[in-house]
Order: sequence, then structure tokens, then C-alpha cells
Amino acid sequence: MQKINVEFDVPVLMRDGTILRANVSTPAGDGPYPVLVERTPYDKNAPLAMGFEVLDAARAGYIVVRLDTRGSGSSDGEWLPWKYEREDGYDTVEWASSLPKSNGKVGMFGGSYNGSTQWSSAIARAPGLAAIAPMVTWADPEDGLLFRGGATELGINAFWSIGMALSHFHKVYPPDEASAKAKAAFPHYAGLNESIWALPSAAQPYFVELGMPDLGVARAFEDRSTTDDSRVAGRYDQIIVPSLNFAGWYDVFQQGALDNYSAMRARGVVTRLIVGPWMHTSTISAVSKGEVGEVNFGPLSLMPGGEPISKLHFDWYDHWLKGSPATSAHASGVLIFVMGTNEWRVEPDWPLARAITTPLYLAPDSTLRWELPEQEGGESKYVYDPANPVITRGGNLFMDADYPAGPFDQREVEGRDDVLVFTTEAFERNTEITGRIRATLFAVTDGPSTDWVVRLCEVDNAGVSRNIVDGITRVRSEPGRVDEVGIDLWSTSILIKAGHRLRVHVTSSNFPRWGRNLNTGEREDRGVAMRIAKQRILHDSRHPSRVDLPIIPG
Repeated sequence: MQKINVEFDVPVLMRDGTILRANVSTPAGDGPYPVLVERTPYDKNAPLAMGFEVLDAARAGYIVVRLDTRGSGSSDGEWLPWKYEREDGYDTVEWASSLPKSNGKVGMFGGSYNGSTQWSSAIARAPGLAAIAPMVTWADPEDGLLFRGGATELGINAFWSIGMALSHFHKVYPPDEASAKAKAAFPHYAGLNESIWALPSAAQPYFVELGMPDLGVARAFEDRSTTDDSRVAGRYDQIIVPSLNFAGWYDVFQQGALDNYSAMRARGVVTRLIVGPWMHTSTISAVSKGEVGEVNFGPLSLMPGGEPISKLHFDWYDHWLKGSPATSAHASGVLIFVMGTNEWRVEPDWPLARAITTPLYLAPDSTLRWELPEQEGGESKYVYDPANPVITRGGNLFMDADYPAGPFDQREVEGRDDVLVFTTEAFERNTEITGRIRATLFAVTDGPSTDWVVRLCEVDNAGVSRNIVDGITRVRSEPGRVDEVGIDLWSTSILIKAGHRLRVHVTSSNFPRWGRNLNTGEREDRGVAMRIAKQRILHDSRHPSRVDLPIIPG
């Protein structure tokens, strides 16, 4: 068996003199070996990296570097998310490529924030960087990280910010004060269900009271340029390295990962995409056997094409870093898991060229129809009270245990007076929906601002209604004005079986996943006053409110 030498807390010098620290695992042989780098704020000593087996990588003939990002773990400097990742990524890769026994070629791995650090290093064109493999990470921070459709991604940011503060208090305060702050913060972390109701929602009062580090949302309201360092979208022309992208149908950053693939493919840079029926933590859950939400997709759902996550990485790196012959795994292409059939399928590209955009119209009597409504004057009404919002149940999210991600029975939600429900007839044949889903509403509110939320569900033979995708758009309006509102529901791949039905929800909240619109027009980092909004959705021949579905023929 391959012997491995491990060095802990190896100093890595950044250009401004700051010392970061890394654990370095090196095969005991003479080498040379390529280097794999993970840059993480989540503790370089953690045993797993999103399903990537670090020791297996060293045994496979790679030097493995796991580094605490600036201000995290044992690294020096200021912890401020994203601010230093491009420069530090460049310097880290340059250092790694010159390690003893290194062959000069570097690959990167990791997911979520650690996937973003890969894109940052690629944007900086770090020397020696030859391939990346970002997992479940975003493209545009205003589309799934800090904001979505103009509303704040409150759930992930409150949960993540408290968790990161707990691990960073000791870095910024004296020991006794750090201990006291952590003790005061923990009840909020464990009881987020209560704390998250505080207003203003995007500048949570307990964040300020606890002296928590400013981790993004409130900062972004003051200056949106502060999100630039976390932005991949718009900088694709600076990236020249091949990328292996992993995404999850129920992941909080799902669409960003798909968009990163599509953008690199459009530029002609080699890129691959693997999409499973995963939530954000599916690939690192030691107990998961394929369960996401209330649905079990089977153990093979965690093994794309029947291969473990680590092996897919090694196959990818063996060519780009070791010079092994290229295979089909090193050409651009897509591997997706089709829910409903629960099978993996190879596709030449994303989105699928053969998908046919097919509108499904909101119609009278709470129905959904494939034909444009013929009559005029159809509309549905409800009242939205931000003091009594629709409570989050499943979906593409990453929050505390009270709010698990994935598909869940929505019938309790559908029983509310402030949720409009529209349902198709039973499908006569199996129908596959694969691609990006968008909704268009012709909507009227009686105030200066409100939110429109649309959710698509599948209803099975027993009448259980489970969410597939959803989306939100925040609007500024004028009382009584008809607004044509576009809502991006992101993407999916699912087979709707014969006998099942589709259902669409229209409402104005999904809390605490998304911050509540108080219907006053005030910014979420300032507003505390609420008003009740009277809402109308028009659905007739002149106002064809609808959901556009990418249907796969045959």
C-alpha cells in the first residue's frame, strides 16, 4: 500500500505578507506528483471534502493540499468572505506548483464556498492551475447566494452567518469575550426558527448585538460591488482551465452550477456537468442512501453513472494533471439523473436541444390547461399578510434542521387562503420535463412593492403533492397596475408518470427561506413596518399567466 507523509500547518506566504496554513499529504515515493488543492473556511482537518476522499487521492499519486482560507482555522489575517480569494488563490496555486516532488501541475477540488474558491483561482489565472472540479457552487451571488429574484436568501445567510461566527469569534475577540459571544450566539443557531423573525430581516438585530462579522447580505445592500469577488458570471472570458461541474436538482446553488457549465461550453473551454437528485449536503452525508426530502432515489443516485465521486475526480485529473490518454470523460458533455425513472443518462449538452418549450396556462376553476384560455376577465385573488407568511417546506435550500431540503408533501401549504392552487388533469402518458422552467404572471397588487412566488409540484395517484421547483420575483409597482412578471423557477429533470398531475402554487412568500416583503417598498435591511397586500392574478386570453415547461418529445 502506498505510504503517505502528512505535514500539518505548513505556512504559505501571501503577497501581502499574511501567512496561511495548510495540511500537505505527500506520497512517500520519489515523484514527481501533481498537486490537488482545496481552499476552505470550514477547517482543513475535516475528514471529508464533499465526498472527495483525501487519503485516497494521496494513495492515487497526488500531493494533496488542504488550506485554511484567510482568517479561518489556523490561518492568519482578516476573515471576510470572498474579498481575498482571487489573490490568495493565485498565490496558493503558485506555491503548490513549486512544492518538492510537484510536477508543476495543480488541480483544485471542493464544494460550495470551496467550489467558489476554485473559480476565483481560475479567474485570476493562477500559474500551474490545469483543471478544477467545483461542486454545488454558484455563478451570480444575486441569483441564489445572497439574493434570488430581488429578495434576500434569508435562510441560508442567517444559518451560515451564525455558524461561521461561532467558528470565528475566537479569531477576532479576546478569549473570554469570544467565549461569551459564542455562548450568546449558540441559542440563535440552535433556535433559528424563532430568531429569524426579527426585523429588519436583511440586517438581523441579533447579528449586530452579538458583534458578528459582516458576512455579506447587509454589506451588499450598502454596496453591491462587495459581491464582485464572489461573482463567476461575467468573468468567464478570464477562465481557460477545464472544469468538472457537479450540481444537485435540490441544491441551493443549482442553477449557478448549470450556468457555469453552459457559459464555459459557449466559450469552447472543455467542461463537464454532472447533476444528481441531491440537496447541498447529499454527497457528504454518511447516512444518506439516496433519500432527499421525502423521496428515496436509491443508493445509485449517489454514484453518478455507477462511479463514486472520488473516482470521477481521479479520472478527470489523471488526464489533465498526469497526462493519461483522454477518454470520453475528458470531452465536454453532461450526465444527468432523471427523477421518476431514477436513472442516470448521458447527454451531449445542457440545455437539451430537443426540449420543446410548452406553456401550461393558469385557468378558471383552479385548473391548469395546455390551451390558451378563450374568455376574458378570469382572475384569482388572495390577501398576503407578511406577519403570517407561507412557511418554507422543502425546496432548493440549505438551512438548519427545522427546514430540510428536497421534495415534501405540500398539501398543508395548499390549504392556506393566501396560496392559489392550479392543477392539470391526470397525464395520459409518461411525460419528461428536463430543462429550465419559467413562469409569467399578470399580477396586480395594491401597494408599492410585493413578492410573487410560483411553485411547480407533482401530484401522485394518492393525491400527495410534492414540490419540484420554485422561484420568486420582487417587484415595485403602483396600486392597481397590471404587471407582467417573469419568475425563474430554475431547472429540473423529472418524468411525470401517466396518471399523475402537475400543480402550480401562486403566493407571495416562502419564509424563512426568502426574506418577507413587508409591502411598503422599504429595503430589507431597514424596513420594520408591515402592511397587508391585496393581490390579484389575471389569467385570461389577454393575460395568459402560465408556466413554460421544457418537454422532451417521446
